[in-house]
Amino acid sequence: MDVSSDYSFIPRRRLRGGHLQTIAGNFLPRTNLLPPGERRQFIVAEHDSDAKVAVECLCHWQSARRRAMTVVIVHGLEGSAESQYVIGTGGKAWSAGMNVVRMNMRNCGNTETLTPTLYHSGLSADVGAVAQELIREDGLEQIALIGFSMGGNLVLKLAGEWSDHGPPQVKAFATVSPAMDLAASADALHSWRNWLYEQKFLRGLRARFRRKAVLFPERYDLAHLKRFPSIREFDDKITARYEGFSGADDYYERASSSRVLEHIRIPTLVIHSEDDPFIRVLPPTRAKLVTNPAVHFVETARGGHCAFLAAPDGYDGRWAEKTVVDFIRRF
Repeated sequence: MDVSSDYSFIPRRRLRGGHLQTIAGNFLPRTNLLPPGERRQFIVAEHDSDAKVAVECLCHWQSARRRAMTVVIVHGLEGSAESQYVIGTGGKAWSAGMNVVRMNMRNCGNTETLTPTLYHSGLSADVGAVAQELIREDGLEQIALIGFSMGGNLVLKLAGEWSDHGPPQVKAFATVSPAMDLAASADALHSWRNWLYEQKFLRGLRARFRRKAVLFPERYDLAHLKRFPSIREFDDKITARYEGFSGADDYYERASSSRVLEHIRIPTLVIHSEDDPFIRVLPPTRAKLVTNPAVHFVETARGGHCAFLAAPDGYDGRWAEKTVVDFIRRF
């Protein structure tokens, strides 16, 4: 269901372009409203008979932990639980009386020792495993899952995979700038206009692979690591090689949430900006979002990537973060 008319975003003065929004959203200072968190490891998979795969989350609990809404927030590519948009959204959720669980994807947030595997855009089951443990072990009664960019793809993929069969305690999903069409977005990232973004991602991915090769030399061969010219090339030669895909095309096809959006049944918010520098939403994907009655698709003209900086009128102006929390409060 397209409800974009219900949501209005007016960009902050002098920050109307997608690149300006994206860069300012990343670098403008913000206040952390979260109290100190509890570090906790979640077993999300078994790699082989000897190795379990774990992720680390930072958990912030209200006094009425079981009854309060709990938001699990998932970051984007080469981000972590310390990413500014994760902290900002978490702070708004905390102020609204919610528990906050900031999830690190595999290897992120200096957690490379917790798993022999790499991380990638298809690991939606990791998010589901965290939610299910919170329900099983903590007895939480209501949970919402929030994802940004790559994390948004994971959250939407999980929503589609669960369809009618997700835990009843999961009440809502919400995403900002989700990378639903991975191939189109990877190719857009390789545009000369996005050279700085792509190089930043590639530097982080290469450094992470080197750290993994030191920790698990029997699994990873540094001879395969080159100065790849694009994210697509890195995914073709590294991600696909070590994570069970035949190549980048196979990886992007199998990992894109766009394949399962029509199966989403739990209320879901999707926020995307038309001037996002590198996230692309293909026409078939947009049609699935608009025609699914469980999906609230908000497509703005401005906003950049994971930014959406409005004038600070009674709040800090981080419009997407506020909109996500307001959406979840309805449940």
